[in-house]
Amino acid sequence: MSVVMVSGTGTEIGKTVVTSALAAAALAAGRTVAVLKPAQTGVGPQEPGDAAEVVRLGGSAVTAVELARYPEPLAPNTAARRAGLPTLSPAEIAEAARQLSEAHDLVLVEGAGGLLVHFDDEGNTLADAARLLGAPTLIVAQAGLGTLNSTVLTAEALRARDLTPLGVVVGSWPRNPDLAARCNLADFPTTSALPLLGAIPEGSGALSPDEFRASAPTWLAPPLSGTWSAQSFLTTWSPPPYGSSLPPNPAPPANSSPAGV
Repeated sequence: MSVVMVSGTGTEIGKTVVTSALAAAALAAGRTVAVLKPAQTGVGPQEPGDAAEVVRLGGSAVTAVELARYPEPLAPNTAARRAGLPTLSPAEIAEAARQLSEAHDLVLVEGAGGLLVHFDDEGNTLADAARLLGAPTLIVAQAGLGTLNSTVLTAEALRARDLTPLGVVVGSWPRNPDLAARCNLADFPTTSALPLLGAIPEGSGALSPDEFRASAPTWLAPPLSGTWSAQSFLTTWSPPPYGSSLPPNPAPPANSSPAGV
């Protein structure tokens, strides 16, 4: 598993924070890590993008590579066309990931938005780059109402293309999860037929880098170089029986971050 694609079920759901946690946990386990952001949109020429944020949170030992940058916060192909800039092909993304994998134990390729967002006008997506690489894809999902449908659709889109969905990580687990979030947590494995591999506490991106790196392994399951237990987490946040009210939020474990898990 030298190259892992990180795809969300949509935009603004925590992909970059999840990628940062993956990088931090892998570094803590003694692995060398690179992050590849094929297309960065909505960021100015001198502003730090998602790859720089992974370095800030995950650790300065992370190698960060960005292939293209487009100023407007749109799908990469649309943003490129409007700016009069070249688009990216799946072959370019795959080749960049392969080169990074020659010098790193783990390469994280962070997509833009959801899995099937177009990178060029031919309709190529992150899934096409994953096919060229033979790389598994980690799905970053929301916690709340509606997430099961988008998570299942993403998993089915991967399987329909003979690609491997690695599992699901909740990109932002609420400090005060409602009934839908608690039920979704229990339903993710059965509806998607994928393991639940982690849950990142809401607000984790606002932690200091030292706090973030110390806590990251506790948010991710062992296949992602962490110590997080899905069974323990599900027990803590299980929904109440039908007709009863939500129990009060449990006290956070002693080794948890201030973000609330």
